[in-house]
Amino acid sequence: MDKLKTANLYRSELIPVSGKLVERYNKCLLKLGFTETKLKSFYIDGIGWSPEIAEEKGDNHYLNNGEANPHGIIISPLQKGKPVYSPFHTFDRDMIKFIFKIHEKKIKDITRDCAICLDFDQGIDAFYEPLDVLKYNSVSINFHLINGLVSIQKEQMELVDAFNHGNNFIDEILHQQLLDSAKKYGDLRHRDLEMHELQYTTDSFYTKAFGGVYVLRDFITPIVVFEDEKWHREAIKDVSHDVLIFHIQQPELMDKLRDHLIIEYDLDLVVKTERYKRIKKYELAQCLNDARHPIKDILNDPILYKSYLNKLDMESRKKVMGVERYLEKAEVNNTYKIADMIDQKLFEALHQPHSSLDAKHQDLIWKLLVNISPKDVLFYYWYDKEGFYESFKTWDESFKDWAVETISNNI
Repeated sequence: MDKLKTANLYRSELIPVSGKLVERYNKCLLKLGFTETKLKSFYIDGIGWSPEIAEEKGDNHYLNNGEANPHGIIISPLQKGKPVYSPFHTFDRDMIKFIFKIHEKKIKDITRDCAICLDFDQGIDAFYEPLDVLKYNSVSINFHLINGLVSIQKEQMELVDAFNHGNNFIDEILHQQLLDSAKKYGDLRHRDLEMHELQYTTDSFYTKAFGGVYVLRDFITPIVVFEDEKWHREAIKDVSHDVLIFHIQQPELMDKLRDHLIIEYDLDLVVKTERYKRIKKYELAQCLNDARHPIKDILNDPILYKSYLNKLDMESRKKVMGVERYLEKAEVNNTYKIADMIDQKLFEALHQPHSSLDAKHQDLIWKLLVNISPKDVLFYYWYDKEGFYESFKTWDESFKDWAVETISNNI
């Protein structure tokens, strides 16, 4: 991953945590029912997730109490606007933005000497069946401060009231109680520590529960798409919900998404785009064996590109050039079928969210499309960074160089 880190493409906006902040973070972990980290320093993202702690615990979702109970930690106002690098749901980023929009001033005040535990409660104690994900509707966001600071504030106010009552201002014991509390916790009388519960309403989303599930419920008929075959098989046994259920690699899924005006394609237009060029180069790179030149050079140099394209075996060459061949033949004879001339996964990669969708839904559908056929390295990086990082590890070193350059040039 060093190539990505050097190009600032790998978790480049994490916040460093050390010293007192580590202590506060650990108190949050304990309050949420987790074990402390032994690390003396680490980094966190917008929701308080740390890649170092995830590695230490061997659990990428160490801030979850089961798949139905995610949590977060805020220990710094610097978390505002930072990415969420390992979201359990696609709406996690929006929830953090919502929290800072409503409570930013209080967060700045509280995190001077305290930390905030986030409890995302969707009213589900635990998942039992894969279609339980349909229960996601409204998420209650609750806030809990470490050290019971709200209770201590009330105690201070009660001590002050007692001090101001009658002749208590001469009570030395009361004096000492006030001084002890102020030394330990500071003067809390004028601090606004009450963070009221927030309600966040979900619509269509993706969750990592049950091996990864897309819930598309803002369209003609609700559609649930499973990434895991085991949970897909389990879900189709459930006849109590009026939803369409697919596995992500079922060809019928793309047909249904087109029928429901969720995705669309236009081959005549897409061949003129930079996205198509990237996808085509990706295809060529996958067909190369024992190349005498670095893959990056082959993909960037038009002469080398043509040279290696012509060296491919006939089937591979037809695969790379399938779209152009189809469009050329379809111009003179409309009896040709896309499926006969264009590789299925390549054709799937050329789809896009339907133009009628709003921006939020377009982002979700882009994520679904790049998971169905991840052939555009730029969109793969944009819409599914975790999947991109895992794939990146397996690529040829020169292909990695091309991917890094391609992404960097488009950011």
